[in-house]
Amino acid sequence: MKTTLRARWLGRARRLVVKVGSNLLAPGGKGVRPERLRALADQVARLRRQGRDVVIVSSGAIASGMRLLPASRRSANMVEKQALAAVGQPELMRAYAEAFSRRRLVVAQVLVTRDDLHVASRRANARRTLLALLRHGVVPIVNENDTVAVEEIRMGENDMLSAHVTGLTAADALVILTDVDGLFDGHPGRQRTARRIDVVRRITPEVRRRAGHGAGSAVGTGGMRTKLEAAARVTRAGRPVLIARGTDRNVLVRALRGESVGTLFLPS
Repeated sequence: MKTTLRARWLGRARRLVVKVGSNLLAPGGKGVRPERLRALADQVARLRRQGRDVVIVSSGAIASGMRLLPASRRSANMVEKQALAAVGQPELMRAYAEAFSRRRLVVAQVLVTRDDLHVASRRANARRTLLALLRHGVVPIVNENDTVAVEEIRMGENDMLSAHVTGLTAADALVILTDVDGLFDGHPGRQRTARRIDVVRRITPEVRRRAGHGAGSAVGTGGMRTKLEAAARVTRAGRPVLIARGTDRNVLVRALRGESVGTLFLPS
């Protein structure tokens, strides 16, 4: 029954937004792990051959900058974070371009701020640009413009950014790839008996309580709570959300085949 449910909501998705977290791309602030991007590129190439569009919302600019500006990584100062983002963003995009070119895929950098999503004229222009890229077969890599948008560098912003991009591009589903295997009924790092929740039909106060832990490391800006807020926004709009572990082999391909990976949140 659950496999059929997953196949129904994910298997039919023709356009997908995939959010990739810092802890997945650049764990420990030691720079991007090329093998992880190559694995992502391989999966995106397979989905493209199936006739699916993929938009990636990527964290990792600040984490990438930590390798190049190690002195700044110890500072919580906003200007230092912006400096890390400025140095790390080209490093991040270079890694994306190299990984995806192996599969003959072209990527495009799309940097946005809050105003780009909330001011009607700018939102419409962002939508036209993203859709034009998809028509040309390009894979958009969307990130916040952390270097100039002071208020944007805060907890969980890219989780919510992925929710906005899902609506902006009229995507059929959102997949949030992280370093944990979905939502658990307890804290997976502290409770041996904690089990992954397979399907969430409605985001209730009890479900929100289960997502109470914060960011998993110094390079991650969000936690399960912010991912749940993103899921709530997307499911209210009638689209499913999957939160899954990005290091699992072929997790995207398997999810769209209807396999039980991660936690599926059904549209409300």
